[in-house]
Amino acid sequence: MLRSMAKDAYDSGAVYMGCMAENFEGVPLSATVTVSVLGAKNKRGVALSTDPRAIAESLRTITPRRDGDAWRTVTTVDIPEVGPAARTFGVEDVPVAQGDTRTLRMVLTQTYIPVPGTADQVVLVSGASPVLDLAEAFHDIFDAVTGTFRFV
Repeated sequence: MLRSMAKDAYDSGAVYMGCMAENFEGVPLSATVTVSVLGAKNKRGVALSTDPRAIAESLRTITPRRDGDAWRTVTTVDIPEVGPAARTFGVEDVPVAQGDTRTLRMVLTQTYIPVPGTADQVVLVSGASPVLDLAEAFHDIFDAVTGTFRFV
């Protein structure tokens, strides 16, 4: 499972990936954190803002219609020694693979961090887990991990 997760992350352009897979009293727990560097251009090549407020404004909130539906909150956060960043967190339906119509429901936290000294790059730190019952705890963990991010 870990090799498959690492290959998927590498194939999608991740520059760093961390995985955990634990068996906790017979319950499998898994999560990943990936770090990718993204160009700040749309599909037509037009430059997009790397300002965290502008990024947050471009992201869509998902409001659940009933219990158990996917949801997403959009906000900005301040990362120590890095500064402001845009963030989404929620429980979302994520494609199994690029071009595949199947999805997996995942706990997902994505933080978009502007790269200092550039106007066209953003670091995306993404935390994901299929363990929906622990969504709140995983959001806290992903926030704590992202809070250690630094440019060196």
